[in-house]
Amino acid sequence: MLTTRPRGTNDLLPAELVKWHYVENILHQVASLYGYQEIRTPIFEHTELFQRGVGESTDIVEKEMYTFIDRGERSLTLRPEATASTVRAFLEHKLYAGPLPVKLYYIGPMFRYDRPQAGRYRQFHQFGVEAFGAQDPSLDAEVIAMAMDIYQRLGLKNLVVELNSVGCPKCRQAHRQVLQEYLKEKLSKLCPTCQGRFARNPLRILDCKSEHCREVVAEAPTIDQMLCADCRSHFQLVQEYLQELQVAYTLNPRLVRGLDYYTKTAFEIVAQGIGAQSSIGGGGRYDHLIEECGGPSLPGIGYAMGIERIILTLEEQGIELPTEIKTHVFIAALGEKAQKKGAKLAQDLRQVGLVVERDYFGKSLKAQLKAANRLQAQTTVILGEEELAKEQAVVRKMEEGLQEVVPLGELVSYLVKGKKEEK
Repeated sequence: MLTTRPRGTNDLLPAELVKWHYVENILHQVASLYGYQEIRTPIFEHTELFQRGVGESTDIVEKEMYTFIDRGERSLTLRPEATASTVRAFLEHKLYAGPLPVKLYYIGPMFRYDRPQAGRYRQFHQFGVEAFGAQDPSLDAEVIAMAMDIYQRLGLKNLVVELNSVGCPKCRQAHRQVLQEYLKEKLSKLCPTCQGRFARNPLRILDCKSEHCREVVAEAPTIDQMLCADCRSHFQLVQEYLQELQVAYTLNPRLVRGLDYYTKTAFEIVAQGIGAQSSIGGGGRYDHLIEECGGPSLPGIGYAMGIERIILTLEEQGIELPTEIKTHVFIAALGEKAQKKGAKLAQDLRQVGLVVERDYFGKSLKAQLKAANRLQAQTTVILGEEELAKEQAVVRKMEEGLQEVVPLGELVSYLVKGKKEEK
């Protein structure tokens, strides 16, 4: 259907995008405050990057990727997440050769073939940060605090940080063995996907979305019981730094996240009371991903949040965002000469930072004033033959209904001053 968008995608119309710009401006501002610089990577990458980076036994790689063969017979994939892409760019451009840590952030579309539902689409948008090159547990805590800072600036309420350590490869191997021992008698009760994961990566079974599988693993041994001394110490320090930063958290030993590259710290931020889709962001440490992608042995940590999910949560919590661009000045011009003068005036005002609208249809003054009201213009400039002859304009303050005559030569400075006074 030429007039219907593909399932799982969304059109962002102008009124909705005003909300998005408001949210994105806060994201850019906070990222800068914490020392992160923006990076933009391609929307598609070589498929192997996600197979190796995200993990072949994850739902993303097994079920959700949009993969295609190009004309050069190369397998390419629309990015389902951006951490692997950011690591690839970090390595390709040798950013590791400079001062560490390297702190990067991104905003952009991701693609997963998922079942569309509220706040979850097949094309969705994420904001995320990645910090490469530092193992310090204080950085883990700072990353979590940064995420919470963003949500608080947006006005979100009733948020819970769920925290866990998923250990290092040594811890995970020990956990894998006890988990397989626990599950082997229950294998027939698991879904076909989880049965296939039993031998390859049984930890992924803990992340299955099937309620039946969740019941099967409800009493399974958790990794917190298997942490080595180094991972246990790191996790303890993360908690101490969070307490120092006054970030409340809840320990969740069953939190594993949906990606294979996580090590040690893993976290998820949940908005209580908004229904099933309550997770609004999360992330963790990935100390072996850079090496797995062909780079040096450097640690990393990051998180991502879905912008659609943020806006849905804001709406669910009744937090109002701006929906319209404020029009500072509407120019109501009557007659051909006045329209030319109005077009030049509009351009001059835009050059000094005012949002200006004008009539393009030669409507009557009454109709133009109605248009100014509809646009919620703060001020309307009225230009007609009589005003032009006297080299002046009528300036009407729309809310007060007051108007005065201003010489044309002083009009720009008058309107700019009026905007500053309203601030």
